[in-house]
This record gives sequence, C-alpha cells and structure tokens, in this order.
Amino acid sequence: MYTDSHCHLSFPELVSQLPEIRKSMLEAQVSRALCICTTMEEFDQVHHLAMTHNNFWSTVGVHPDNEDIYEPSVQDLLIKAKLPRVIAVGETGLDYYQMQERKGGRTIDDMDWQRDRFRTHIRAAQQAQLPLVIHTRSSSDDTIRILKEEGEVGDSNSAGGVFHCFTETQAVAKAALDLGFYISFSGILTFKTAQDLRDVAAWVPLDRLLIETDSPYLAPVPYRGKTNNPSYVPYVAKILAELRGMSPEQIGELTSRNFDRLFSKIHTHD
Repeated sequence: MYTDSHCHLSFPELVSQLPEIRKSMLEAQVSRALCICTTMEEFDQVHHLAMTHNNFWSTVGVHPDNEDIYEPSVQDLLIKAKLPRVIAVGETGLDYYQMQERKGGRTIDDMDWQRDRFRTHIRAAQQAQLPLVIHTRSSSDDTIRILKEEGEVGDSNSAGGVFHCFTETQAVAKAALDLGFYISFSGILTFKTAQDLRDVAAWVPLDRLLIETDSPYLAPVPYRGKTNNPSYVPYVAKILAELRGMSPEQIGELTSRNFDRLFSKIHTHD
C-alpha cells in the first residue's frame, strides 16, 4: 500500500538490520522502497539491494554534499543507468548550507563544482530518459535556474523528477511543479516546528505528491531522534491525510500511483 520513495538502506545502520526492517515494512504495509545512491563508490551496494529484493529499486548519482569521491561523467552515469532496476538519476542537486557550514568562509561562488556536477546529472537523466531525484538546501534559486538552463521545462525532452525531502516555501514548490516535478515529503511534516511546511503540503496537487523517510535520517514523531527506516513512512501519510481530509490508506494508494507514474521504468523490470 505505502511506497517509501527515498531511503538509504545501504547505509551501515540500516543494511545491518535489513531482515528486521523488511519484516517491519511488511507489517506496516510498506510494500516498496527506492534505494538512493549518494556516491559512485556506493552504487554497487545500492544496486545489489535492488537486484536481491523484488520490492526495492535503485538510483545512480552523487549527492551534492560529497567531496573527495569519484566524480562521474555523463557517460559514467549512463552506463549505470542502463542496468536493470535502476529507475532514476540522483540524488543530485545543490546544498549550500552544508558546504558553507562545513568549510568556514566558503562562499557560494566557490561551489561551481557542485553546479557543474548537477548539470552532469541533468544531462545524463535526459539522455537516459530517467527522472531526477533532486536535493536542494539553501540553494533553491540556483537549483531552479540550472534546471531551466539545462532544458528542464516539463516537455517531452525533459527528464522531470522529484524534489525530495521538501523543506522549501510554497513559491519554490510552485516553481518545481511548473517545471513538471513532483514534491516528496518526509517525517519533517510531523515535527511541531514544521507548520509552514504542512501548509505547503496541504497545497501541493494530489497528483504530484510523494512520501518518503530519507532513512536513516529524520525519523517521524513518535520516533524522532531514533534511527529511521521505511516502515515509518505511514506516519508521513497520516499527517498528509489529516491535511487533505483523507485517510492514511488513501494517501498511501495515491502516492504509490504517483510513484508508478513518475518512475515508470519499474514496470519494465517487474
């Protein structure tokens, strides 16, 4: 019934607990999960999860936070994107917050390497005809600008994709939607301090909504501060259901249909 559209099951704190997590997913009616790649070095492990379990899929990409790792070319990404059960390119995007916090005094102008990497991923997604999984933090203006400059305008030549773990304003959501993207919400929706985000979630069109855990991070209330896992994604659906006057089950079915529509390549590997 429920689909976790973004999780990191290859991370040590989750992969070591995978049998228990899969059991918990079954009990919580979480039928599927998209396992997200964050470095090229990690790809084989992420892909192995998808090849080993028929309800997991994989992406290929390099997270904008990551430095001192293999920097893929468009061709590198395309080779991996053509493999079975790889259904998206990412996660990719821009993160000025982490980079400025981590390296004191670094300016946005110093982060051309992030913008170049993002463009590489967009071009690979367009050539592979796969959607993008977008991460944006303290960088939404540049994220939207670069997508437009690379031809992501919602037409047949665009890759499209999803703005994952959305934490931005309604204006940013509208800009993403206008480019044909989906919006995915995480356990942050359950946090007391997240009323502004709940207002955005109440506004996003139902046919563009996705839900996720971003596990092992951002566990929803009542598990906040604990290690997150895909079996907790119904807590995100519950908040969305309250906001939209629906049942959690209806949100689960609706977001799963949206997942199918966006990541249509899953049907070639079922």
